Amino acid sequence: MPKKKNKKNKNKIDNLSQTILQILRKDHSKPFNYKQIAAKLNLDDPSSRNQIIKKLKNLQGKGTIQEVDRGKYIITPSQNYYTGKVDIAGRGQGYIIVDELEDDIYVSSKNLNKALHGDIVEVYVFKRKKGGKTEGEITKIVERKRTEFVGTIQVQENFAFVEISDYKMYTDIFVPKNNINGAKNGEKVLVALVDWPEKEDSPIGKVIKVLGTPGEHNTEIHSILAQYGLPYEFPNEVEEFANKIDTSIKDSEVKKRRDMRQTLTFTIDPKDAKDFDDALSFEILENGNYEIGIHIADVSHYVTPGNELDDEAYERATSVYLVDRVVPMLPEILSNNACSLRPHEEKYTFSAVFEMNKKAEVVKQWFGKTVTYSDARFAYEEAQHIIENPEEKTHKIPSHISITDEEYTVKPEIASAVLEMDRLAKILRTKRMRAGAISFDKVEVKFKLDDKGNPEGVYFKESKDANKMIEEFMLLANRSVAQFIGKQQPKKTFVYRVHDEPDDEKIAALENIIKRFGYKLNTKDRYSTATSMNKLLKDVQGKKEQNLIDTIAIRSMSKAVYTTKNIGHYGLAFDYYTHFTSPIRRYPDVMVHRLLQHYLEDGKSVNEEEYEERCSHSSDMESLATNAERDSIKYMQVKYMQDHKDEEFLGVISGVTEWGVYIEIIQNKCEGMVRLQDLQDDHYEFDRDEYAVIGKRTNNVYRLGDEVFVKVKNADLVKKHLDFTMLGHKDDF
Repeated sequence: MPKKKNKKNKNKIDNLSQTILQILRKDHSKPFNYKQIAAKLNLDDPSSRNQIIKKLKNLQGKGTIQEVDRGKYIITPSQNYYTGKVDIAGRGQGYIIVDELEDDIYVSSKNLNKALHGDIVEVYVFKRKKGGKTEGEITKIVERKRTEFVGTIQVQENFAFVEISDYKMYTDIFVPKNNINGAKNGEKVLVALVDWPEKEDSPIGKVIKVLGTPGEHNTEIHSILAQYGLPYEFPNEVEEFANKIDTSIKDSEVKKRRDMRQTLTFTIDPKDAKDFDDALSFEILENGNYEIGIHIADVSHYVTPGNELDDEAYERATSVYLVDRVVPMLPEILSNNACSLRPHEEKYTFSAVFEMNKKAEVVKQWFGKTVTYSDARFAYEEAQHIIENPEEKTHKIPSHISITDEEYTVKPEIASAVLEMDRLAKILRTKRMRAGAISFDKVEVKFKLDDKGNPEGVYFKESKDANKMIEEFMLLANRSVAQFIGKQQPKKTFVYRVHDEPDDEKIAALENIIKRFGYKLNTKDRYSTATSMNKLLKDVQGKKEQNLIDTIAIRSMSKAVYTTKNIGHYGLAFDYYTHFTSPIRRYPDVMVHRLLQHYLEDGKSVNEEEYEERCSHSSDMESLATNAERDSIKYMQVKYMQDHKDEEFLGVISGVTEWGVYIEIIQNKCEGMVRLQDLQDDHYEFDRDEYAVIGKRTNNVYRLGDEVFVKVKNADLVKKHLDFTMLGHKDDF
C-alpha cells in the first residue's frame, strides 16, 4: 500500500487549484475546458488530465467557477476586478492606482505578470490567508504606457542585453544578434520592446537608435529626451511643409482683421529669447482711460486642423526647455520667424484688448484677430531698469544690461507706458492676492554654459517687477478669455486650465515639516490656507530653508491640468482660467485660439469628448516635458560638481530616508546624498517621526533642515546622481 501511495503522490500536480484559477482569471471572459488547461500547463498524460477534470468539478461544486457550456468553465464573475495604473516600487513589486478605490492595491513581483510601470492593467483583488491583507494579481495588460526604453547595451557573441536606466524598470531587455543594429558594447541605446513570450523572464527587444557613449554631453541630453519619448528633430516632411508656407503679410488678410499697427506696441522677454509670442500695446483714450492690448502670435493662421504642422504640434503638445537647448513644438520658420513678434515687423496676432480705468478696473473688453507692429523689444532687465528709475527724465539703458551691449535711450512714450502698466499690474496683483491667490516665486537655478555646453557657473533667476507686470497682463487675458466663453449660455465646450484644491494629507505633511523650522499654517478654510501659505513663502525668503520649503509647498499642491470640465484655478484664485498667451510653445493655446474664433463667429459647441481627449494628451505631454527638464538640470548639476570635488560646501539637509541623508548645497542648489553606510563615526538609524537619522552610540543627530558641511565623493553623470561625504554640522566648525 505505501508504495502505491508514493507513486500516486509522485504524479500529483502541486497547487492545482490556484494554477487553474490563475489561468481562468487571466482571461476571465473566455471559457476553458480540461484539454485547454492541460495544454497551458504542458501536460498530456492521462493522470494529469484526470486530476484537472476532478479539480474543475471540485471548484464548480464550491461555486468558485461556473460551467457555461458542456465541459467549459469560467471563473465565477465577481466585483473583485478593477482597472488601474501600475506604479512600480522597489524590488520589482508594485501598486495599482485605481480611481474608485481609496487605497492602492499591492501586487507582489510574482503577480505582476509582465506589467511595467505606467501600464493600464486589469487587476484581480484577493485576501491573503496570513493576516487577511488585500493583494492583487494582474490579469490583463490593457494598455502599455511605453514600449521604448533607454539603457546601456551589453553585447555578447550571439545576443545582447540592455540594462535600462529607469530604476522602475525591473528587468533587462534581451536583444537577438540580428536586432543589435550596430550598437557597440557599453553604448547607450534606445530599445523597443517587441515581444515578451509567456515563459520568458525578460522581454525581447530591438535597438532602434544608438545614442552614443555614456557620459558624453549630447548622448546624455538625447537620452533624456528619448527616455520620455520626446523627439529632438522634425520629420523631413514637416520641415518641408513649414518652409513652403507663405509668411508674408497680405492686404486681403489685413482687411479681415483689426488693424493696430499704429498703436504703441512692445515686447518684454528674457535676454536670450528667440521667440516672442506675446506683446503689449498701450494707448491713452480721450476719456482718460487706457486701452491695453495683449497681442499673441496668431499660430492658428498657419497651423490649421489636420495639416502636417498641426499633427506634429499636437503629438508634441509643448516645447521642451532643457538646460542647454529648446526642443520647439513648431519648426523654426514659425517659432522664430513668422509667429515671432520681432521688433519693427508686422505680424498677424490674436488679441485681447481692454479698456481700463486708473484703478485697473476693466471697463470694456474685445477679443479678435489683429495685425500689429512691434515698436521695441525689451529684455526683462531693461524694463526693470525703467521701473526702478521712474524719476529719470531720459531713460538710458546701461550697456551691461542692454540687449545690444550698448547704452541707448528709451523713447519717452514707451518708458511712460512701461511705468503706468507696472502701476496697474501691481493693483491687479494686490487684488488677486486678496482674493486668495498663492504666490509661488520659487528661485530658478540657471547655468552659464560655454560653447560646448559645459557649465561654467550657476546663477539664480528671480521674478522682479518687470516679470510680474508681464505675468499680470497675461493672467488678465487668460482669465478674461475663459470667463467670456465659460459664462455663455447654452454651455460651450472649451479648454480650461484648472487647479484643484490641495489634498488634506499633503497639507498635513507640509505642516509637520514646517513646524520643525518654527512655521505654521492656518488651514481653517480655503482662504485662510492660501493666506497663511503666502505668509510662509514670504517668511522663508532668504533663509537657509527657503528652497526646501518652497519645493515641499509646491509638491503639496494639486497639479494643474487641461480639461473641458471647469473647476476653477485654486492657486490663482480664479473661477475661470485658460491658456491663451503662448501658442508657439503650447498646443492647448492653439486649441483655445481656434475655439475662441469659432465661438466669436457664432459657431455651435464642439464635441466635448474629443477635446477632453486632447486635453488629457496635452497634460500628459506637459508632465513628460517637466520631467525631462528636471532631469536635464540634475544632469548639469552633476556635471558642474564634477569639477568641484576637492571643495567643501555648506548645505541644508533636504531629505532623510532609511538609506541616506539628502543635502542641498546653499550656494548652487545642487542636491546629493550621504549614504548611511558612509557615516563612519557611528551606526545611524532612521527615525521617521523625527525626520532624522540618529547615531546609536553617540546620539549624534542629522535632522531635516540642519546645516552641514559636505564634500563631493562621487558624481555619476549616467545615473545623474551625486554622492557626498559628510564633514559634520556647521556648528562643529
